[in-house]
Amino acid sequence: MEIEQKIDMKWVTREKAKVDRIACPWLISRFVDKDAIFLFVPKDKVMETAKKENATPFDFPGVELMHFQENGKEYVSFDAIIRKYNITDRALLDLAKIVRGADASIPDAPVESAGLEAAAMGFRIIAHNDMENMKLQFPMYDALYAYCKERLEAGAKLEHSAKK
Repeated sequence: MEIEQKIDMKWVTREKAKVDRIACPWLISRFVDKDAIFLFVPKDKVMETAKKENATPFDFPGVELMHFQENGKEYVSFDAIIRKYNITDRALLDLAKIVRGADASIPDAPVESAGLEAAAMGFRIIAHNDMENMKLQFPMYDALYAYCKERLEAGAKLEHSAKK
């Protein structure tokens, strides 16, 4: 995984993270800003903290990096970050579908989404705080990303051999 951009800044969201609010820091730290600092605060303190700390708010109503609708479909904050930073990695776009299905009510959720949601809820329960939750869950996102890459590569090999 290669960092495509270097921003080196703070990011803030609501505390007690589950799916999208852990997936987003993983995405940011792996593909946007490897030195990012994440702040998890009570929901009534998100915008105040963003201003005070000069931090970018995410997964919070009314901010740029939040759930959005496009062509009648719901997308999550993970998708908003991919869009804003023009990330085109195909495996990451595949992973975004899994995250979206775990965090939003979409009709075509991948089967992996249910497992991600269950695991994310379990990690939230056993973690002492959001920082520990991130530390526990990041390897799961690394593994899901590797799974998506492998699945795409296997599909490409299968498609290539079918054309012969």
